[in-house]
Amino acid sequence: MTGTPPAPPISGATRLYVVLGDPVAQVQSPGLMNPLFARLGIDAVLVPVHATPERFSRVFGGLREAGNVDGIFVTVPHKAAARGLADRCSPMVEITGSANALRREADGGWYAENFDGVGFVAGLVRAGCDPRGQRVSLVGAGGAGSAIAAALLAAGAERLALCDPDTAKLRALRARLEAHWRGRTTGSAEPDLVGAGIVVNATPLGLRPDDPLPLRPESLPPGAVVADIIMKPRETPLLRAAAALGHRAHHGIHMLDGQVDSYREFFNLG
Repeated sequence: MTGTPPAPPISGATRLYVVLGDPVAQVQSPGLMNPLFARLGIDAVLVPVHATPERFSRVFGGLREAGNVDGIFVTVPHKAAARGLADRCSPMVEITGSANALRREADGGWYAENFDGVGFVAGLVRAGCDPRGQRVSLVGAGGAGSAIAAALLAAGAERLALCDPDTAKLRALRARLEAHWRGRTTGSAEPDLVGAGIVVNATPLGLRPDDPLPLRPESLPPGAVVADIIMKPRETPLLRAAAALGHRAHHGIHMLDGQVDSYREFFNLG
């Protein structure tokens, strides 16, 4: 980042932040947060930690007991599990059932928040695509998808068509959303793209080269904005296919860019 002062050398006084995921090679948060620490003169570093689902609770438990760990970021597929390991949760986490950031509180407990949704909506708005009054199709009712669903409804989306083959997960998410935004969601096992002005892939499909597409690009409504939350690769197969058909592509990195200010406030970084 141009103009960012060099980070102080890591020492015994350096505070630690980690991002947990499986896989973890694709995470982009260290490239945003570490320059932020340097710019603010904070002696801290964010590093990726690979934790498989069967080891997640043990890895998380060890990190929360380490006295110099101040924050834990969570990415796919651990966001729902992280909510269950927090001591306290924000209202957004209660609605979505998932968390993507946790901070150590003064009493040693861990407080969970989810910024995926607000970050995604902020990125959309900055790119000139306001969801207010729009019909949105969202594929994926997992950790990120649930947060994005709540944020889109809070931002005024007229109708949200949710899709996930896990019908129990989909039903539970709709019940939580309907408690706050009654009558504005539908649910199905297959993508419902009819009339959608914005179509969002909130699944991990596209992280790996052999992944199937999360939806059929030829079924996209004319003029739809197609968003993918995957950040690496930047040009996912879905976005390439949508762009080839004349649709506007919205890249995953916008969601993370939209979260930086929220992280700064959440972690009291000054």
